[in-house]
Amino acid sequence: MKTKGNRQQTGHRDQCGLQVAEHGGVDISKDIRVNEGIRSREVRLIGEEGEQLGIVTIQEALRISRERGFDLVEVAPNAAPPVCRVMDFGKYKYQMSKKQTGRKTIDVKEVKIRPQITEHDLQLKVKNIRRFLDEGDKAKITMYFRGREIVRPEIGMRVFAKLTEMLTGKFTVEQQPRLEGNHITMVVAPSSSK
Repeated sequence: MKTKGNRQQTGHRDQCGLQVAEHGGVDISKDIRVNEGIRSREVRLIGEEGEQLGIVTIQEALRISRERGFDLVEVAPNAAPPVCRVMDFGKYKYQMSKKQTGRKTIDVKEVKIRPQITEHDLQLKVKNIRRFLDEGDKAKITMYFRGREIVRPEIGMRVFAKLTEMLTGKFTVEQQPRLEGNHITMVVAPSSSK
């Protein structure tokens, strides 16, 4: 883990050996040297297909990378001699940013209801659940019982049946309504077929 001022920055190295920041982007600031930014006299050169090209001078490595139409990227600066790879650095950066934006973390949003919920309030809760599902998040519907309400859990089950009936569109019920202690829980998720 690296520390910059009072911020902590974590990262890892990807399959090419390049430093990748935690947020998914390539951390170019210090770790990666490209083309003329490489300061070593000799480097161990790896081709664009991953083949070993041996230990060559930096001028020779730059010439080879230019002839092939790629960039020379230092992937292991602490090795002796440093390891450099011939690759299209711009394409690599684009793929890493695309990979990061393509990921969506699925959150579980919780909606709380009561057994004595009115029709209008239930419609509002259904509207919120629909919005969560449209955003790609799961919705956990929890009904809490207070006092003697727990004696009649079938009232709660009727509310869940009504809620499921009112919920339109494509969704899947991941967890059927289930009584757990003093509450009933149900989880709905967006339909996987889009």
